[in-house]
Amino acid sequence: MVAKIIGILSSFIVATISKMGYSGIVLLMAIESACIPLPSEIIMPFSGYLVYRGEMNLWWVGVAGAVGCVLGSLVAYWVGMYGGRPFIEKYGRYILLSRHDLDIADRWFAKYGEIIVFVSRLLPAIRTFIAFPAGVARMNLTRFVIYTFAGSLPWCLALAYVGQKLGEQWDKDETLKTWFHRFDFLIGIAGVLFVAWWIWRHIKHSRPTAHS
Repeated sequence: MVAKIIGILSSFIVATISKMGYSGIVLLMAIESACIPLPSEIIMPFSGYLVYRGEMNLWWVGVAGAVGCVLGSLVAYWVGMYGGRPFIEKYGRYILLSRHDLDIADRWFAKYGEIIVFVSRLLPAIRTFIAFPAGVARMNLTRFVIYTFAGSLPWCLALAYVGQKLGEQWDKDETLKTWFHRFDFLIGIAGVLFVAWWIWRHIKHSRPTAHS
């Protein structure tokens, strides 16, 4: 099932970049960064393959990817800023989020927002969703844009470089299966551990304080 979904996505990605070039990379990476599941781990390596073929330039591919990340992240940021906090304050308890959690997020983004955004853009899966909480915490927009671009550029360049180096060995189906199987297991474990910790933390803080 996963392989079939990957195949459909890869066909769409290949067709879009082949037809639209750099603007296709911008569009696809913007979709990915707007929290829509369109993996950059397919978009950028295929773009790198076109670099190998002499149809694109590696640096322009990286910049196009980073620009797309910024544009898509702005959508998620504004959704978080204008709709995220009221929604979470009203319904957050159903997903184990409280006003206290929002206050903590505000303080963290006010103090460490640049580092959080920059590092998160370098991490698989997490990088796609960091813009929403940044918007909820109302992180400074200019800094958000700068650090989103700064964190996205090395990610995009690295993936494109991998695609370029695959060169003649590029076999879309097998390469993508191998690529995803390497990351899916680790990301899955990390996700399960995070959810378990989050539930434990919420239950711990929800317990009434014992009085003597």
